[in-house]
Amino acid sequence: MLKLLGEEDLILIHNRIVDETGGLHGVRDQHAIRSVVGQPHQAVFGKELYPTIFLKAAVYARNIIAHHPFLDGNKRTGIAVASVFLIDNGFDIDVPEGGLYDLALHIAEDRWEYEDIAAWFGKYAKKAPAPKPRARKRG
Repeated sequence: MLKLLGEEDLILIHNRIVDETGGLHGVRDQHAIRSVVGQPHQAVFGKELYPTIFLKAAVYARNIIAHHPFLDGNKRTGIAVASVFLIDNGFDIDVPEGGLYDLALHIAEDRWEYEDIAAWFGKYAKKAPAPKPRARKRG
């Protein structure tokens, strides 16, 4: 079962990004945040619109970047939200330096579609190895 993100998660991630990198705190459009949260699990006639984990990550990234729900830092927040979603669901992201910045610019300036963004995540996000079970002490 995938762990999807809620409104509070998006706002928390945004606040941390702004705390670490600067900018304005605050929500510009609460409805846009609700829309971002609801879209990854939308279905029509019982069929998911975004059936892969990478498409769901793309929805988070693109919709935050395109719809500007926050006062500032939407590109940073969009990429961070998609990354947290993938990490929470067992993926490691290994990107060359500047790669996440480039992704944000492609989404914002080149108007990448969900499939383009999903392909990018598919290239750089790999399933993390399962944690090794801890040995039990006998005694």
